Amino acid sequence: MSLSRRNFLKTSAIGVAALSASNLPRVHAGEDNLIKVALIGCGGRGRGAAANTLNADPNSKIVAVADAFMPKAKGAVEGLEAAFGDRIDVGDRIFAGLDAYKDAIDAADLVLLCEAPGFRYRSLEYAVAQGKHVFCEKPVATDVLGIRSVMESTKIAKEKGLTLVSGLCWRYDLNVKDVMERVCGGEIGEITSGRLTYLTSQLWSRPRAEGDTEMMAQVRNWYNYAWLSGDFNIEQHVHTLDKALWAMGDVAPSTCYGLGARMQRVAQPANGDIYDSMAAVFEYPNGTTFYSFCRQQNGCWGENQAYFAGTKGFASILGRGRITDLDGKVIYEQERVDSDMYTLEHVELYKSIRGKIDTINNGDYMAKATMMGIMAREACYTGKKLNWDEELKSEKSYRPSSYDWDGTPWNTPDENGRLKIQVPGIGQVYHTVTR
Repeated sequence: MSLSRRNFLKTSAIGVAALSASNLPRVHAGEDNLIKVALIGCGGRGRGAAANTLNADPNSKIVAVADAFMPKAKGAVEGLEAAFGDRIDVGDRIFAGLDAYKDAIDAADLVLLCEAPGFRYRSLEYAVAQGKHVFCEKPVATDVLGIRSVMESTKIAKEKGLTLVSGLCWRYDLNVKDVMERVCGGEIGEITSGRLTYLTSQLWSRPRAEGDTEMMAQVRNWYNYAWLSGDFNIEQHVHTLDKALWAMGDVAPSTCYGLGARMQRVAQPANGDIYDSMAAVFEYPNGTTFYSFCRQQNGCWGENQAYFAGTKGFASILGRGRITDLDGKVIYEQERVDSDMYTLEHVELYKSIRGKIDTINNGDYMAKATMMGIMAREACYTGKKLNWDEELKSEKSYRPSSYDWDGTPWNTPDENGRLKIQVPGIGQVYHTVTR
C-alpha cells in the first residue's frame, strides 16, 4: 500500500545493527556501511519520507532532525521512535529555528529536504556545499532566484559525484514509467498537445498561535502563502507539469500565458494570499501546446491526469495507462503492478549512494518542472504572456527581509489585517476581508 504524502506511515521496520559511520565516504557507501540520515522538515511529508528511507535501506538511521518549530521536531522523533525503535538515534540532535537545518545536515551523510518549499533552495545549497547526498522534495523553489540557486547546486552536486533524488515521485512509479516510456518511445508519434489536470479540494490552513510574530504565523501556515509554498499550482500541480516536461524529453516550453483567481479562498483569512484556481497554456517552438488546469475548491468535480495527443494516437497516464490510435482503437492497456513510488524513489537513492548504479542527479528536471509552475503562476498573477528565457533572468523576489523570526515577509497585513492579493493587469491590491 502506498504511503499518503500527507500522512505519517505507521508501519514498523526491521531493526539495524548500530554501526559506526563516522568515516563513511561522501560519494559512495559500501553495502555494509551505515548511512546517517538527517530529516529537515518534520511535518507529514517529512515523517513520511523518513519512514520511506528507513524502509528502503536496512543500513540507514535517522540521526538528526530539524524543523522551524521544536514541538513538531520532537513530535516527529517520538512518532518515528514508536515505529522504528533504535533506528532513530538522534540523541540531543533535535534542532529548531529557521537556520536549524545546518546543524542537522552537519550530522549526516544523507539529507531529506522536506521543509516548506520557500526554504528548500537554502538547505540544498548548504547540503551540497557540505558534500551530502540529498533527497529533495518538490517543489524546489518558489521564485526564480531560488531556481537559479537550485540549478547551481545541481551543477556542484554533479561535479562532486553526489546523489540528488527528487520528490517528483511519479518518475519512480512502475506503472507510470511503463506508459511514459511508451509515449517517449514514439508509440503515439510526435506529441502535438496535452491536457494536464490537478483538480481537487482545498487543503489545510493553520491559525496564528498566541505570541506569534508575523513571520512565525506565516511559516506555521506556510501552504497558504506564495513565498513559502509557491502557490498551489506549484506545490501540488508540479507533479502533472513534470509529466509534460518528461514527455518532451525534459525540454522546457518557450512561452506561457494563463488566468487564475481566488473564489472560495476569499472568504477565509487563514487562506493567506494564494489563488484557488489557475489555467495556463505552455507553448513550444515546434507548435506543441500543453493546456494546464488546476483547482483547489470544495464541492467540485475532480481529476488528476495527464493526457497526450500525438501524430499517431493518444495516451492517458495515471490510473490504468492507455494508448489508442487516431481512430480510438486501443493499442495498449496497462496491467497494473504493485508500485510504492514513495519507497521506490528511496530504493534508487540508496543504490546510487552505494554505487550499485550510476549516480543519480534529478536536479535538471526538478528545477525545470518547478520553473514551469512559477512561470504559470506569474502569468496568472500578471495577465501577461511570459517567455521562458526572459523569466529565468527575473530578479522578482518573494523572500522575506531576513530568515529569522523577526524578519518581515514580503506580504504583510495592513492596519485592518488585510493582505495584498495579486490581480491580473493591476498588480497587488488589498483583500477585502480581515483576520
